[in-house]
Amino acid sequence: MNKTLTRTPAGKAVDVYGPPGGGTAPTVLLWHGLGPDERDIMRPVAEAAAAQGVVVVVPDWRSDAPDRGAAHLLDSLAFVRERVTDFGGDPGRIVVAGWSAGAGAAVGTALRPGLFGGLLPAAVVGIAGRYDVPARTTGSAPVEDLAHAAPVPVLLVHGTEDEQVDVRSSREFAAALRAHGLPVRLEEPATDHAGVIMSAYDPELGRLRASSAGHALEGGRTTARVLAEAAKGTAGL
Repeated sequence: MNKTLTRTPAGKAVDVYGPPGGGTAPTVLLWHGLGPDERDIMRPVAEAAAAQGVVVVVPDWRSDAPDRGAAHLLDSLAFVRERVTDFGGDPGRIVVAGWSAGAGAAVGTALRPGLFGGLLPAAVVGIAGRYDVPARTTGSAPVEDLAHAAPVPVLLVHGTEDEQVDVRSSREFAAALRAHGLPVRLEEPATDHAGVIMSAYDPELGRLRASSAGHALEGGRTTARVLAEAAKGTAGL
């Protein structure tokens, strides 16, 4: 596994996970959740996805910034589009994904393409997200933007045991996407909010850490597989 630490033009740290063997590979831009500058918590699932032959780019961003993190998120999006070839990524195959608060931000990039220069991701992946609250990239709720959406595949992953964001959030959003004739797939591993990224909350640390619990391994593997399928175009949508 290749891992490179770099920075966006705005100075935010970025971890780039590359598949073994080098070459050119599809790319996933993967955003963490509300915790400011917590890119490290995405490491387990990023490594698992990269091992399946994709480049995974995980930037820091701060949800507590005055703009709720929008500038950091958009800066990392521009960074991937401009620099992905430096890390073995394919600029013609970029997926935008996010966990928790990052999920709505990621999905929003397909629903309001005019806000991003008309450049569309190959697919978007929402992991354990809410879609009825304003996305940090668009300022509007994804479920309210479906009339403007491009036919970009939307893949959703949500644990059935999630006590922080109920799985109904993803079920209802998937139903709304289908009602608008948009391509969507939802996977529901039997895990919780942190388990879908192969992690667990550690009260002593006050943050997430990698978990070896069976449900978290299963949840994280599901997410990693979905990220890889979205990037490779093998999701069946």
